[in-house]
Amino acid sequence: MDLPCSCPALLVSAPASGQGKTTLATALARLHTRRGRRVRAFKCGPDFLDPGWLELATGAAVHPLDLWMTGEADCRQRLHDAAREADLIVVEGVMGLFDGEPSAADLARRFGLPVLAVIDAAGMAGTFGAVAHGLQHYRAGLPWAGVVANRVAGERHARMLRESLAAPQDWLGALARNEALALPERHLGLARASELGDALQRLEAAADALAQTPLGRMDVGALERWQVRIPAAAVSAAPAPSLAGRTVAVARDLAFCFIYQANLDTLRALGAELVFFSPLADAALPACDALWLPGGYPELHAAALAGNAGMRASIAAHVAAGRPIWAECGGMMALFEELASSDGQMHPCWGVLPGRVTLHQRLAALGPQQLHLAAGVLRGHTFHYSTCATPLPPVARTARPDASPAAAAGEAFYQHGPVRASYFHAWFASCPQAAASLFLPGAPA
Repeated sequence: MDLPCSCPALLVSAPASGQGKTTLATALARLHTRRGRRVRAFKCGPDFLDPGWLELATGAAVHPLDLWMTGEADCRQRLHDAAREADLIVVEGVMGLFDGEPSAADLARRFGLPVLAVIDAAGMAGTFGAVAHGLQHYRAGLPWAGVVANRVAGERHARMLRESLAAPQDWLGALARNEALALPERHLGLARASELGDALQRLEAAADALAQTPLGRMDVGALERWQVRIPAAAVSAAPAPSLAGRTVAVARDLAFCFIYQANLDTLRALGAELVFFSPLADAALPACDALWLPGGYPELHAAALAGNAGMRASIAAHVAAGRPIWAECGGMMALFEELASSDGQMHPCWGVLPGRVTLHQRLAALGPQQLHLAAGVLRGHTFHYSTCATPLPPVARTARPDASPAAAAGEAFYQHGPVRASYFHAWFASCPQAAASLFLPGAPA
């Protein structure tokens, strides 16, 4: 087993969503990256969008850390590997510091990650100190770094905020109210960094602002106060190569972009050869034994997907030949007959599955889920704004981690010929053989 590794690390959290976690985390990562330091970043909890901004800031792959979905051993090993090569580790939290089960605070306490709290201070003065005090002391044993005020009106406002703190050393600076630092959003969260021509300029502006704060002026020596020591995890056995000799085609473009790198790594560890294609731009599927349609934004590209007659025919031929398809969330949406947007417009889809998908203004489902298949239990999550109406009966349903026998059923898992589909986003490494069964002939459920 590898020896423990040490590195300065910060977990950026907040009292709630919308306080500026991503702005601060990416600004911190970008600031030190452009100073020539090796920064490795992670995102707490399931997320496909924030990691893209952190990847842009650091130039390195970003993985989720979730004590339940990815597991403590996976979290430990990824942090250990990062500490072995990095000068700074930045972990972006999820929601509020104590929200969710497990929460960002649970992750911080488990691995000794000092919490850097960002608090939206607009319309706040003395209460700022009370919020910071509560975050630090709500649970015993929480490693603490300090606090940054966001959306501050000016120097006088910043002074009042700083003076409200019970411990003056907790003050790490203030970011002024500036819309240029805000990251654009859409219905599933932040817009993808790769879609915006000025994404890097936004991060540079945030890094410039942070550079003027006590936190931003810290050199490598000053960061040593937040040194974290991470032991390596026990080495797990490699999965049986049950997909050896099989080629899996993976949809990857603007419409299908919710892909964890760890899922691709798991498929390769199972022996699969991966080929990538674009349902938006390509005229047909590449030669393959199985197909993965991941989540994304088919609703934003419905006209282009419907207009690609060659791709639609190629997918229909794949199904007719009995070759497996795993379609999750947005991938499943595209397989139905039609899609109704939130304003009532109808869009034809690929017609592989009977039924209609309807977009809504509010979330339809959110949270961790697990799927029991014959080969094992896959962990994952759900997050979508649409619902589907179909005559297909579910062959299985997901459940929450703490679900009792009387708990409400989770997401439907459909099997229609060789097609397996669900709103459920699977973390393949949680049970590689169950993941492999989604891409093999037969009935995985």
